[in-house]
Order: sequence, then structure tokens, then C-alpha cells
Amino acid sequence: MNKLDAAIIGGSYAGLSAALALGRAMRKVLIIDAGSPCNRFAPHSHNFLTQDGESPAMISSKARVQLEKYKSVSFLNDWVDKVEGMDLGFEVQTKSGQLFSAKKLILATGVRDVLPDIQGFSDCWGKSIIHCPYCHGYEVKLETTGILADGDVAYHYAQLIRNWTKNLTLYTNGSCSLSEEQKTKIQDHSIRIIEKKIQRIEHNQGQMEALIFEDGTRETMRALYTRPHFEQSSELPKFLGCETTEMNLLKVDPFYQTTIPGVLACGDNASPLRSVANAVASGNIVGAMTNNQLTEEEFE
Repeated sequence: MNKLDAAIIGGSYAGLSAALALGRAMRKVLIIDAGSPCNRFAPHSHNFLTQDGESPAMISSKARVQLEKYKSVSFLNDWVDKVEGMDLGFEVQTKSGQLFSAKKLILATGVRDVLPDIQGFSDCWGKSIIHCPYCHGYEVKLETTGILADGDVAYHYAQLIRNWTKNLTLYTNGSCSLSEEQKTKIQDHSIRIIEKKIQRIEHNQGQMEALIFEDGTRETMRALYTRPHFEQSSELPKFLGCETTEMNLLKVDPFYQTTIPGVLACGDNASPLRSVANAVASGNIVGAMTNNQLTEEEFE
């Protein structure tokens, strides 16, 4: 059985960042990843210093090239099938049948967006249907823009997106649950509220053109903000017994230690701040904290 200091499950930005810190600490690390990052639908990544406007795939590619010079870091294109606790760590089994023992386990498994069942939505997701104005808002600033949301999320989006464009409409896709006070405040800022059900989205190769409603009417626009529901991408945290928060994120302390000793988590699976920059930052912390745990245990 191959022995590791740490097994990193998930090789996107958080996992790669954790591996970099551990590689520089000369730790034997394996990154296991099947190559399906959550932001693979987005053509460009923004708001990440030195990488603004770069494609997600190119950022990952550059990171892997840089990691390859650290001989203690290796990669495996595979799925993790099973993880079991051992006396001094964890046994990791992949779908292809390979076995590894790791003193520490880093979960960089991310989340999976559950997209609404609206024709055309998935084609536009990550391109002209977006979730974060800091990541994508500048590219559609001042354009005719919609918000697809309801309740407190809709109110927050109305406050936030108005900074990028005043040509803004809130679509609740049916009767809304906004309070009267929230409705009044939104409308006082010249933001329309439309409660009609959406039938489909007209687009040209993922670039939005219009919302089409069930009553046959249409609204043209360039971009649509929404926050779809999400779920943990992997069942491994649940299998290991990691606790989750009310938001269905992995519960971690300020240093990203989960509720299971020796298991740390970084990236989207443990943070509501979904961006490449945040994933890289959390991975860097997790790499350092993992090495710190190992050094303390070795010093006893």
C-alpha cells in the first residue's frame, strides 16, 4: 500500500493550492481528481489578482505545471470509492482499485449546483446566467439585467446588483414571498418586480437574449443573476461523519479542520464565498495547517 502524508480528494483550485503548500513542506501528497470542476461552464475567471480574465482551465493547467517541480506531489486521475479510518490515519481506495494510506485527509471536493428545470438555463449557466457580480458583473455592467430569485436572496441581489446597472428587473418565477417593506424598497429604487412563471430562455450559444413566460410574453436582457441550490459533490464527507451547517456546507473551524480529527476541508464545500481566489486562499491555509498537525505529531 502506498503511504502518504496527505491525500487530497479534489484537484481544482483549493486542492492544488493545498498541495503547493504541502509540496513546499516536502510532504508526500497525492491529489486524486476526476476532472469535473464546478466552474467548468464559465469561459473566464475574474477578480483573482494576476489571473483576471484567464480561463479556469488555463489557471488549473498553470498550477499543475508549477506543482510538477515538487517531486513529493503526485496526481491521479480517478474517483475515490471508499475511505476508512485507520489507527494512524486513513485508507483510501479508488474506483480503479488502488489503495493508499494517508496520515491526513483533505477534502477539496466542491459542490454541485442543482439548476432549475427551465429550458435554456443550463446552456447559459456560467456564461450569461451568473451568480457573482464580483466574478462576472463588470463584463455586463450597465446592461439590461435580470435577477431570478425570491425572498431575502432577491432583496440582497437587488441591493447588490444595482451597483453595476440601474437597468434592473427582479423575476420571482411565480408569486413572491418578499415582505411589503422589501417590495416597496425595491420599487423605490426603480427596480421592477415580475412574478410571472418562466417557460424558457432564448439564447445564442449561451448568451442570453430573452426570458419567455408561460403567458407568451417576453423580456429581453443581456444577463441574469441567480443563486441555484447546491449540494455536496461527494458523499465522502457524510460517510466519514463530517458535520454540516444549515447551509449544507462542511462545518469547519477557523483553520478548516472538520469535526473529524485529521480531516480538513477547503474550497466551495466549506465556504459560501465561491470564487477561485477564495478557494486558493483556503487551500493555502489548509496546506499549512495540515503540515502543522503533522509536525506537532512527529515532535511528540
